[in-house]
Amino acid sequence: MSGTEPKSEAFEVAETGEPAAGRGTSSTSKKRCVYEQYVQPCLVELFATAMFVFVGCASVIGSVGIAGAVQPALAHGLALGVLIMVFGKISGGHFNPAVSLSVYLCGGMKLILLVPYVLAQISGGMIGAGLARAMYPADLYSASLGGAFQPMSSELAKCMLGEVMMTLIVTMVVCMGAVNSQTSTPGAAFCIGLIVSANIFAGGLTSGACMNPARAFGPAVVANHWSHHWIYWVGPLCGALLTVIKLQISIKYYS
Repeated sequence: MSGTEPKSEAFEVAETGEPAAGRGTSSTSKKRCVYEQYVQPCLVELFATAMFVFVGCASVIGSVGIAGAVQPALAHGLALGVLIMVFGKISGGHFNPAVSLSVYLCGGMKLILLVPYVLAQISGGMIGAGLARAMYPADLYSASLGGAFQPMSSELAKCMLGEVMMTLIVTMVVCMGAVNSQTSTPGAAFCIGLIVSANIFAGGLTSGACMNPARAFGPAVVANHWSHHWIYWVGPLCGALLTVIKLQISIKYYS
């Protein structure tokens, strides 16, 4: 979530502490500036997404035989909130391709970073899922599909709707709580983690409440489980686009 020019007075992009250009004319200063603006954020997205997916998959594997979604909901929400709070000043704390898409379309990050962010997040998802597989016994891992998602086959339309709506809520909280300078709050990390937990409580028994293509892709690769995997790309990305459309309509209305 970088400090680009605001698109409108009704939706201004908040500053996130990115290093200013022109720290010096020396080649060392220029290289450092490039590293801090482009390389370091991508590395953070890779590392933090791996940690988030590791905790998420481990919470699902470890809750085999336990009724309800309390353990996964709390694990995902707490991990995400802490990681955003720790790494948000470096990369914006996306850890989710749907979030990166919505933030870019709202003017909160540069186009040159969008694809590297998504690639870093997907790679981090695979690393995190692989670490979760390495930590747990094979029987628990197989019983939980390694934390991969399994939507209800007879209710795919409802699962899709759930992913769209839950991702819309998450990306709305991100864009309004962290990107828009007029509505941003120091408690954005807490709010984002809390809404992720709430969504898992609400939709965990239907689609699994993924809201994050990287979270779905990592365990799908490691466990080789691709049942209706497309839902966890199409749903979250549509939810992100709906957030941007809603915000643009609001901008036109209030401007």
